[in-house]
Amino acid sequence: MINEKLEHAFCVQINKELYSAYLYLAMQTYFKDMNLDGFANWMAVQVQEELAHAMGMYNYVLERGGKVTLMSVDKPEDSWNSPLSVFEKVLEHEEYVTSLINELTSVAEEVKDRAAISLLQWYIKEQVEEEANVSNVLGNLKLAQNDPRALLLLDRELATRTFVAPVIG
Repeated sequence: MINEKLEHAFCVQINKELYSAYLYLAMQTYFKDMNLDGFANWMAVQVQEELAHAMGMYNYVLERGGKVTLMSVDKPEDSWNSPLSVFEKVLEHEEYVTSLINELTSVAEEVKDRAAISLLQWYIKEQVEEEANVSNVLGNLKLAQNDPRALLLLDRELATRTFVAPVIG
């Protein structure tokens, strides 16, 4: 049976993961409106990943005999100045999510739930990968420096990203 404090912490994190999906959906809409379908595709994959992360935690709580309490998902920001400003926000958000995963891990350590700690190691590694992927796109956008041709080349590259369902845990 999962510890009550840890169960609540997982429910809060599930909400944050769903918010992340919602935020990336808003960003996908922004890129669709700009006719940058590759960027929109990158965000669509992010939406799927965040939903998978939420469901991984959801299933874990249930497997441990806990109850998932769903909470309202906040309205995400939905306007940006440029593709660069979007990805600056993405990096800021992923760094925030990393801090949340670290806090959740601290709760698991506090209540000495080794199964949760083991599960959360996957999420910690995933966050390192998430931040690196975003940093790469952000670096490319900075190199493009408002050159429409470079932006279109990057858009084509981002169109090739595909979702691969993660094996969590």
